Amino acid sequence: MNKLKVGMISFAHGHAFSYLNSFLALPNVEIVGIADDNKERVEEAVNRHEIPYFADYRDLLAADVDAVVICSENVHHAPMVIAAAKAKKHVLCEKPLGVSVEEMSQMIAACKENGVQLMTAFPCRYLAAVVSAKQIVESGEIGDIVAIKGFNRGTFPGGWFAEQAKSGGGALLDHTVHVMDLMNWFIGSKVSEVYAYAARLFQENIDVDDIGMIHVKFDNGAFGVLDTSWSRPKSSSTGGDVAMEIVGTKGNLTVDGFAQANEFYSDDRGKGVMDYWGDSMDHYMVEAFVKALLDGDQVPISGEDGLYSAEVALAGYASVKSGQPVRI
Repeated sequence: MNKLKVGMISFAHGHAFSYLNSFLALPNVEIVGIADDNKERVEEAVNRHEIPYFADYRDLLAADVDAVVICSENVHHAPMVIAAAKAKKHVLCEKPLGVSVEEMSQMIAACKENGVQLMTAFPCRYLAAVVSAKQIVESGEIGDIVAIKGFNRGTFPGGWFAEQAKSGGGALLDHTVHVMDLMNWFIGSKVSEVYAYAARLFQENIDVDDIGMIHVKFDNGAFGVLDTSWSRPKSSSTGGDVAMEIVGTKGNLTVDGFAQANEFYSDDRGKGVMDYWGDSMDHYMVEAFVKALLDGDQVPISGEDGLYSAEVALAGYASVKSGQPVRI
């Protein structure tokens, strides 16, 4: 069996552990190394799965690797992706793709110039409810989309997410990109105008926003609004939601990405706990990435897709600063 040799660069973003488990479950993948400048963060995974460890990601890029997965702090995405491209490695990069339009354009260009593919990690496209909703939209059952109201409300992630120098932004950046990608995907049109609000409401002593609302107009005339706030309390049974209310010319459609779950209540934990039983969106995304590369096909979610969603959040910050709508 032809196997894809995969290396993983940085486990700063917690999704890296889920992606690793998804890769390990695929018979056509060989994990050849994990690179992280914080060995303590990956030591348990390295030892349990007997995976070679690299303190410097550039040493991993010099190894026999076909593709790498980058889950570093947001500000490191660009240099790591560009280095991987120059080393002729395909890339799956965690969202947001970058922290400026200029650097994301450079990342995309570097991958094209070096003949490798860049895929943005948007696993929400593989949620069962989202997949079904996309099929309904494409069938024409609800007509043309007029507007989408989206929700991606989460608990405060803490750590480097709340440090501007590492994250590049707060809740508005962190929680715009997933559902904005779904809006772009469903509507099939780019955002042309952004008006946003962002502030600090729930957390003290952080230098990024923890609440946000973003309003968008699309080139084709559709509208969107998205709640991006880290507004769920620590006692919440779930870390966040991914949901949309879609208004079409022939009907409406409600999408709850994490509806496949049970809730149970624990006195020991002092809160309700969500027990998600649906299929793993991470597994399907990773599987699609691997299949595309082994088959010589285009990856299903491009670097441009990552740019189109992140540029909306970045325009949102410009709108917050000016107090006015911003054209893209």
